[in-house]
Amino acid sequence: MAETARDNDSGAREQAQEVAGQAQEKAQQAAGAAKNRVRDQVDQRSTDAGKRVQSTAGDIRGVGEELRKQGKDQPAKMAEQVADRVERVGGYLERSDGDTILRDVEDFGRRQPWAVVVGGVALGIAASRLLKASSEGRYEQSRRRVSGDLGDGAWSSDRDLAQAVGTPQTAGAPQMAGR
Repeated sequence: MAETARDNDSGAREQAQEVAGQAQEKAQQAAGAAKNRVRDQVDQRSTDAGKRVQSTAGDIRGVGEELRKQGKDQPAKMAEQVADRVERVGGYLERSDGDTILRDVEDFGRRQPWAVVVGGVALGIAASRLLKASSEGRYEQSRRRVSGDLGDGAWSSDRDLAQAVGTPQTAGAPQMAGR
């Protein structure tokens, strides 16, 4: 009887291991499929971006030609140099696949970690400024909506609005930051 219990126990373990192995295999397949979809998206978007960037390079060349016609050789020369660099970036984006772009970004991050840190800080500052500007806009919009709901919207101050709503607001009350 003890032997039968051991056989049942080992059979259950084997079955559990088999189920776990199948689950792991399916998870790996799903991860691989997701990775392939992301790679395909990066490939497509980088190719599209490369075409747009190269088009921009052509526009910059046109500006350079116009400057040259006007006798402004130095600015025309600078526009030509910028167009060359923009065209190279566009060509790189157009012909590179997702793996290549990702590998190049990782290599750059390893070679220039401070540039990545500075870029991250700059992106963080830009994002915070954008969020602050958009929150002020939402605040003003909601304030106008509340004012419109309470009457003609002709409140001369926050104190008038607070009195109309029935909220006491004293002259020494602290104001919200950013106003």
